[in-house]
Amino acid sequence: MKKLVFASVILLLISCRNMVENTAIRINQLGYRPDDIKTAVFISTKKIRLDHFDLVDAASGNVIRTFNALPSEPLDQFISCYRLPFTGLRSSGTYRIEAGKISSPAFRIGNDVYDGTADYLLNYMRQQRCGYNPWLKDSCHMQDGYEIYGKGDSTHIDATGGWHDAADYLQYVATSANAVYQMLFAFSENRISFNDKYGANGLPGADGTADVLNEINWGLEWLLKMNPRKGVMYNQIADDRDHIGFRYPDKDTANYGKGRERPVYLCTGKPQGVFKYVNRATGIASTAGKFASAFAKASEVYKTSDPEYSGLLLQKARDAFEYGLANPGACQTAPCRAPYFYEEDNWTDDMELAAVELYNSTGEQGYLDKAYEFGKKEPVTPWMGSDTARHYQWYPFVNMGHPGIARANGEKDRTFITYMRRGLDTVRIRAEKNPFLVGVPFIWCSNNLVTAFITQAHLYAEISGDSSYAELEAAHRDWLFGCNPWGTSMVVGLPENGDYPVNSHSSYVIKGEQVYGGLVDGPVYSSIFRAHAKYVALTHGDPYAAFQTRMANYHDDIGDYTSNECTMDGTACLVYYLSELANIGNGNLVIDHGAVTRMDTTKRNIWLCFTGHDLNDGFEHIISVLKDHRIKASFFLTGDFIRDKANAQTIKRLKTEAHYIGPHSDKHLLYCPWEKRDSLLVTRTEFLKDLDRNFQALCAAGISRKNSSVLMPPYEWYNDSISSWAKASGLRIINLSKGTITSQDWTYPRKDGAYFTSDSLMKNLVSYESKKTMNGYILLIHPGTDPRRTDKFYNRLDEVLNYLEKKGYSFRTFSEI
Repeated sequence: MKKLVFASVILLLISCRNMVENTAIRINQLGYRPDDIKTAVFISTKKIRLDHFDLVDAASGNVIRTFNALPSEPLDQFISCYRLPFTGLRSSGTYRIEAGKISSPAFRIGNDVYDGTADYLLNYMRQQRCGYNPWLKDSCHMQDGYEIYGKGDSTHIDATGGWHDAADYLQYVATSANAVYQMLFAFSENRISFNDKYGANGLPGADGTADVLNEINWGLEWLLKMNPRKGVMYNQIADDRDHIGFRYPDKDTANYGKGRERPVYLCTGKPQGVFKYVNRATGIASTAGKFASAFAKASEVYKTSDPEYSGLLLQKARDAFEYGLANPGACQTAPCRAPYFYEEDNWTDDMELAAVELYNSTGEQGYLDKAYEFGKKEPVTPWMGSDTARHYQWYPFVNMGHPGIARANGEKDRTFITYMRRGLDTVRIRAEKNPFLVGVPFIWCSNNLVTAFITQAHLYAEISGDSSYAELEAAHRDWLFGCNPWGTSMVVGLPENGDYPVNSHSSYVIKGEQVYGGLVDGPVYSSIFRAHAKYVALTHGDPYAAFQTRMANYHDDIGDYTSNECTMDGTACLVYYLSELANIGNGNLVIDHGAVTRMDTTKRNIWLCFTGHDLNDGFEHIISVLKDHRIKASFFLTGDFIRDKANAQTIKRLKTEAHYIGPHSDKHLLYCPWEKRDSLLVTRTEFLKDLDRNFQALCAAGISRKNSSVLMPPYEWYNDSISSWAKASGLRIINLSKGTITSQDWTYPRKDGAYFTSDSLMKNLVSYESKKTMNGYILLIHPGTDPRRTDKFYNRLDEVLNYLEKKGYSFRTFSEI
């Protein structure tokens, strides 16, 4: 139920939320995917013994299942607290929880509960645009700006564009570059999660470019202006003279002494502050590192679609990194009339990420060596082990350099995987002290810390294969969407019919608009709220009054900027995690070592696959049979196969008949030992170079990388590191499903190995299908086999297809991904 500010309605809401004796069941209002860890939380000020709870079908009222309730630590006045786990319920539907004579709100279980959520956050990013603002359909701050702290003080420079930082209209490179990087990372990892519904100017209408990429472009263009040439960097636009009350940005009347121009702060590496207060800047590397990591990641993303732009960005990244090396230290934002600024003290994390992204873009070992050097100086982001911190003291809140190095070197060096685990452990210690299992310190922007934590936990599990922190990750995820003491989502507008902030600290809200998609700062320690009570004036009664605790306060009130102001960078950083949840990797898929080994198991579809390297004897027969059955299949070809002129006609026919053609490596490399899968036989650089050559061959054959983003690994053998490397380069690894043994059709009669006849392969397929079904099955058949095998299984393809068609299966290809 959306909250209203009218006093009479507030009283009603208070009574509704208090339920019985201030007892409530808190859930993730967005819902849960079938395979998610699913937990609700029961809290009550009354002493209640709870042994079990019921999952009830919301439509019929029937009890679906009963689960055990788990006692938890009390939370201040809530003396009876229970965690209510129901992970075992995987059936899609709409449910509610009944426990202790009360019910939770209804919620869904389904594969699609996060679909579109990453794109939804971009509503706020568009609204925060400076220059042309699509929300207002008007422009603002077009006179920016004039240089200060440089030799050319008061000289005009073009610094229009970018995003406003929060409810104010200041602009910072630190937060903007981090936002650009995070959205680039999200796009490179999960392109399939993003839609095209808005143009480059932010107005409705598809333009052939993913909306997130348009937003990235908007930020990148501003960053290029803020780093106009080698050795010149600007750090912020405007200062706290901006803070003159609510007004729309196109009606900004803040006065900086030069008409409508605003000051643009040059990075000097020294303390800055034009009036009473100054910062504690010690260098430029924190800003230089952020420029470099954003430019390097963008260079990688644009490498295929815009090589010239990619080259420019790569050179900008190199120059920025060198400037950071020459100017170590933190470049803090500048205060003015008040003592508040972004007090960033750390900088080695920025240089670490810059170095690893430059390594990813260039393959130059020297950059990876530098990443190691910087990464070892800050093993754990300090906030993770602290109960408090100054504002943005350790930023960015998640160190993306650690997973970058862990991916780059995989199992060869687990140092940085260990660092990631140590950070998660420190948060776990705090989390176990409350029933919501949330362990971030409740300082300003605590939701940004939650977002950082779930990002690190998710990447750690993906890279290491260790799921020890899965429950902790789920708890922090659910916290953002309603499983918290207040029962509210922390993202404006999500879910549409849920309880979410409607009175956030914003000029848009005071004027009757809304900041849809914005992530609010989040709860703060009650001590922080009290300390700022002089400046925080709640504008209406607190509907959450009964649920405020010593642990944390949250107010959906326009007057509370400590907990209810949306931030641009916090919102952008959440884009990756939500895109990950909405990716094809969710739902009813089977994942093994990071690769999809079975598609949607609820649907009667089969993905028929063929690979090609050095043998081609069966291709023409296979293509003819597929044509007879009007079936499209997926063909994965090595560079060697494509370059062999003997295969040119085959490839032409595959293209003409619209089969999927994807990469299978260039030289059919063995990525990891058969006997020790966790080890590697290739470096990340070797892996990427081999793939690039494979794609060069595909491109020469008229097959674009954009349309061939699914990889089947050579030998159908890989590990988590290979999956991570592939994913980071925009590829999804798939592999054959387990159960049938059709892939053994390469075997031939010999003394020292097993041999499977075509009769035995067919019999096995029929037996498996009749007992287990083949929904979502990835079925591999080799179209070329050793001449010593005269019993070619591909000659039985017509029989295979007839059987599966009679069983009601349809056939799909990876062209759809």
